[in-house]
Amino acid sequence: MSNSTKNLNALSSAIKRWGAELGFNHIGITDTDLSTAESEHQAWVEKGFHGEMDYMAKHGTKRTRPAELVPNTIRVISARMDYLPPHAADSESILQNQDKAFISRYALGRDYHKVMRHKLQKLCEKIQMALASHQIHDFEYRAFTDSAPVLEVALAEKAGLGWRGKHTLLINKNRGSWFFLGEIYTNLPLTIDEPALNHCGTCTNCIDVCPTNAITAPYEVDARRCISYLTIELKGSLPIEFRPLIGNRVYGCDDCQLFCPWNKFAETATETDFAVKHGLDDISLIDCFNWSEEEFKAKMAGSAIYRIGYAQWLRNIAVGLGNARKSPAVMQALQARATDENAMVREHVAWALSQHSNS
Repeated sequence: MSNSTKNLNALSSAIKRWGAELGFNHIGITDTDLSTAESEHQAWVEKGFHGEMDYMAKHGTKRTRPAELVPNTIRVISARMDYLPPHAADSESILQNQDKAFISRYALGRDYHKVMRHKLQKLCEKIQMALASHQIHDFEYRAFTDSAPVLEVALAEKAGLGWRGKHTLLINKNRGSWFFLGEIYTNLPLTIDEPALNHCGTCTNCIDVCPTNAITAPYEVDARRCISYLTIELKGSLPIEFRPLIGNRVYGCDDCQLFCPWNKFAETATETDFAVKHGLDDISLIDCFNWSEEEFKAKMAGSAIYRIGYAQWLRNIAVGLGNARKSPAVMQALQARATDENAMVREHVAWALSQHSNS
């Protein structure tokens, strides 16, 4: 084994150690060959399954060829961080309570983009310092957290962090799927890890429990039917056919993860930024609906939820109230916004009121 190979092995091991010190739960390294994933991604886009997420198609092959996005990239450092908040209310109990607002567990704390990006940058700085101490100054890198055209699940699978489940999320054999992913593109010829093996077997839990049948085939999701897409990415009116199926899910949907048997091995987050903020794990639909825009902005500052904006937040909750048990309080809350200044909010409030008109 040459000295250069030994040095690269040592650096690769050190990167994983530094990543753990920064709070990452797993670091893996892979090359940039995504040829198989490229054909799968292109077929998915051609079916129109990306819906209004134009960014999934507009970057061409930059998403599947890392060196086109960041020149000179030959390795990708893939990182994952557990996010399941400790002490959060039981998800299934909240979903079954029509008076409550269900918010995807990843969004109960601080916006993960900021947390992950900061830690990835810190990791890059550690690498840079280590190389500089050996008079190596040609380290090139860019860090990403769901912020650029990156096939993060495919890269993480190649880097050994887990396998792509039938719901298309990454699953780790020892930790389930409740985690975020981030990447560092680099020109360093680091030692690569073995890809993870698939352990979904014959299980179809995620497919069977999806409220809107968005998982159209194993490893394929039609985003246009997915509640996470509908409540977060879709900016206009929610399709009427899906409104009753959305239930009380006002931001995202976790059903495919909640019923995945591998998540019995999941561990709660140690990162304090992912702890529940403002009681969002167990909050009533009416309380959320009654927030003024100023209250929404104040409470959701620093949260991933802030990005959807106040009108979309009200749109989602109006649907939740339309699916809630009819009560004087529900009717009063809806009627108070029946003449809201936002046309989209008015439309969804009208729909919600119509759901209760004959009940």
